Amino acid sequence: MKILIVDDHIVVREGLRRLLTTMPDIHVYDAGSVHEALPIYKLEHPDLVLLDLNLPNSSGLKLMRRLTLEERAARILILSMHTEPIYVSRALKAGAYGYISKTASAEELMTAVREVSGGRKYVEREIAAQIVVSQFKGEDPLQTLTIREIDIVRLLGEGKTVHSIAEVLGISYKTVANNCSIIKSKLGVERTVDLIRLVYDLRDQ
Repeated sequence: MKILIVDDHIVVREGLRRLLTTMPDIHVYDAGSVHEALPIYKLEHPDLVLLDLNLPNSSGLKLMRRLTLEERAARILILSMHTEPIYVSRALKAGAYGYISKTASAEELMTAVREVSGGRKYVEREIAAQIVVSQFKGEDPLQTLTIREIDIVRLLGEGKTVHSIAEVLGISYKTVANNCSIIKSKLGVERTVDLIRLVYDLRDQ
């Protein structure tokens, strides 16, 4: 079985490689960016892509959409630091076969790899439980946001300014400011300070 790891941290890629190569008949390829991943995918046609959501100058979801254009049945397992239900639901709706966090055990990661490579859906048990709980609480107001808007909300929640968010995401200050205005409209708040307070409230629920 061929597995392509796409993560911008070489330490993460090397750790995953060592873990995955303990399985029989596994060939592992790795890439640190969309630019590196696409030619490997086209050449090797891996059976499974282990994909991080945060990639330099792009996002894992954008890469996933490009891979599924190459091959509609591409089997993609998201491996991310984000465990919020909204990230999981967005990834699954975009075509991912599975979702697992970087804090998951090695045993659960291997289970996820086997399930997804076999064409079955898999969501980490703890994350799946969070999704069920969030559904019982009612609709999450963040569900109305785009991926870019979610990233901005997350960075606001980390205490970053509009200037620093622009630098992190590689976009202009004006673009971030415009997105903040759209987010405030969607979430029903008028001031940026109220938006930040709401972000903290949602994060702590």
